[in-house]
Amino acid sequence: MIQGQNVNNYEKWCQEWQERFLTLDLNILLKKLPELKTEGDYLTLLYFHKKYGIHTKTGEIICFESQKPLTLFSKLNIYTLLWYSKENAALQGEWLPFRSLKDASPFGPAFQKTVTEVFAATFAGHVEELTKACLAMGGQKLSHSDAGFELSAFACIPVRYLFWDTDEEFPAQANILFDRSATDYIHVESLVSIASEGLSLLSDLADLPIKGNTFS
Repeated sequence: MIQGQNVNNYEKWCQEWQERFLTLDLNILLKKLPELKTEGDYLTLLYFHKKYGIHTKTGEIICFESQKPLTLFSKLNIYTLLWYSKENAALQGEWLPFRSLKDASPFGPAFQKTVTEVFAATFAGHVEELTKACLAMGGQKLSHSDAGFELSAFACIPVRYLFWDTDEEFPAQANILFDRSATDYIHVESLVSIASEGLSLLSDLADLPIKGNTFS
């Protein structure tokens, strides 16, 4: 969890990213990210199955489907998607663990400790709860693993959460996969917080406490 001075830093970065958004050419942005829609004064998109809007005049981000305050990471992930997405980026259909993505290897150990291992520990013995939570988030069930689902962080950044429950010989194990194209849409560090936010949303829906220290 972020706290103290770190909160202040993230709030400052959000303000800076909000100002950066106002420098973007919206016509180019709409071409790069077809999932963006124009609705009145907002550009709208889905982030983990919920509708968000970015005000085109102020850069402020709101969620249309929740009264809860937006997390700083939700805001940062939306801003960085809009900023870093490349022209002609497209899903490639090749699924990779985080560490194998372009420029991700330096962050691989931290991802393993703060996301993958926490995912496994949180849902050990709770396959049914995980399944229900994934379905509630619009997840597409996968045939491999005890509970495998593909979730849309953004339409252009699907994420696969794979979980194998504990048994007599092995502890619970998990993996999180991204399409190879993920780093064509967003900065690689943002993928860490995307995966972590997805995990937090799943644990909330499953009414299970997070076990371990997460990135977010």
